[in-house]
Amino acid sequence: MKKIIMLASLLTTLPLHISAATFMDAEWAAEACEGWNANEKLTTKLGGKWVENNADRGYKLVQMYRTDCGEESKVQLTLESKDGKAFCSYGGAPDGKALNPKVDYVMHATDKHWTCIGAGKFGCGAMGAMSTGKLKFTGPKMEAMGVMGPFGAFLRLTGQIEGEKSECKSNSTNTDS
Repeated sequence: MKKIIMLASLLTTLPLHISAATFMDAEWAAEACEGWNANEKLTTKLGGKWVENNADRGYKLVQMYRTDCGEESKVQLTLESKDGKAFCSYGGAPDGKALNPKVDYVMHATDKHWTCIGAGKFGCGAMGAMSTGKLKFTGPKMEAMGVMGPFGAFLRLTGQIEGEKSECKSNSTNTDS
């Protein structure tokens, strides 16, 4: 009986995180948004000037997709300045906001490269992934170069959010982006 009580006690203290998300689907993006907000490096180091460079819209967009699944698998994070920090206010399918290539980002990579990027392996950090073409990137490149440390933390976040890579799902809700 003691063993059963100890096992039950142990099970109630373990984090319960069973994700049915597919890598970079809308559910995965919502989890990535939560992960962003829980990452002090992302919220503080990308707060201020970076997140406020938003073309006076009040938000900055980061869209990502799996090259293997095509552009229709794109997901979006909407980032806003809140108390001087970069706060993720939305994670999911693109919500119809128009991308501005002067302030917003679109990134894609093959599943193989996302795995390497998410693990932060040699040659797959922010600089390595961009310079070798493992990460295809559209957006303000000079701005990204100025925040390479936090950008690397964001790329590693893609490996920390669980998601199955064998299935492709369409996340598009519109074709404006």
